[in-house]
Amino acid sequence: MENLLTTVLPAAYQTPEIKNGLKITFCTLGIVGSLVLYGILQERIMTQPYGEEEEHFTYSVFLVLNNRCVSMVVAALVLAVKKSSVAPVAGIHKYAAVSVSNVIATTCQYEALKYVSFPVQTLGKCAKMVPVMIWGTFIGGKKYGLGDYLIALVVTLGCTAFLLFGEVSSSAAKKHNGAGGRDTSIYGMMLMGGYLGFDGFTSTFQDMLFKGYQMETYNQMLWVTMCSAAISAFWLLGDSSLGAAIAFVSRHPAAMSDIFTLSCSSTMGQLFILYTIREYGALVFATIMTTRQFISILLSCLLFFHPLSAGQWLGTVMVFGAIYYKSFAHGKKKTPKEQPAPEEAKGIKDLVGEKDVEEGAK
Repeated sequence: MENLLTTVLPAAYQTPEIKNGLKITFCTLGIVGSLVLYGILQERIMTQPYGEEEEHFTYSVFLVLNNRCVSMVVAALVLAVKKSSVAPVAGIHKYAAVSVSNVIATTCQYEALKYVSFPVQTLGKCAKMVPVMIWGTFIGGKKYGLGDYLIALVVTLGCTAFLLFGEVSSSAAKKHNGAGGRDTSIYGMMLMGGYLGFDGFTSTFQDMLFKGYQMETYNQMLWVTMCSAAISAFWLLGDSSLGAAIAFVSRHPAAMSDIFTLSCSSTMGQLFILYTIREYGALVFATIMTTRQFISILLSCLLFFHPLSAGQWLGTVMVFGAIYYKSFAHGKKKTPKEQPAPEEAKGIKDLVGEKDVEEGAK
């Protein structure tokens, strides 16, 4: 990036301040752009019909398979360019343990959109700090301060307010059940609970892998996604849905285009995240990510007609206010020379609910 700016910028503009401003802009646009697109496509694929027959895509594990395959190829290419080792550092069973929980968590995430709206799903992800803290305490032996518990409480209360004071069902659920049909949002909340639980385990176990082994980020990315792709493929073959999913995208090429773009945007988001954390640390990353989530909710409300009540806006402000506070409080504890490596910023990644990005890592 530095060499590119030196090449394209006129000499008069090659000051450290201008270069730094352009790099931060590049990081912000890259993360926000790729992950907002990821969120929009996620909702479009899982809730909107395709073709004149108005068929709905229902094969969540097929999405996971495609995502992992794209991320696996990108990780292999990066390792090849860097001439880094592609050999597994840990035992395959340890990568597989991360992959199983990762695949289940991501499948729950996609499935939930059949029953709850995207804003509900996004706010629900922000509550992942609670299961992460639980898993971290019992598996990783971590200790958390009173401030961490208070922030988790505020986020939980904000999510609760969002659920209590407005509509939470997805457009697909409303269409299938009708105005007088049964409320299926409880299924969506159960799926989000599954997502939070398994995702919290994934993040904690990944952190343990980084600390227990001298493991490069892209090496872990390669082997976790490879195992995840294999698990997804066996899952699809086991429930005989692979053929049906392929038949669906054959009938609706637009769906396959959306799925491929979804996978590419997720993987690109992860690459931008790794670059941002390396250059600027976890504070800048967390600020960008929190902003991106808020933008995603706003765009979802505009594009897919999710009107929010005053109580839901209050819950949204509580959640993102707590996350912003936590991000800046964390940043003040580090000097510029103490910026964390990608694996050391897991706590901030967990805080901003970035499992949909780490699908490609996750």
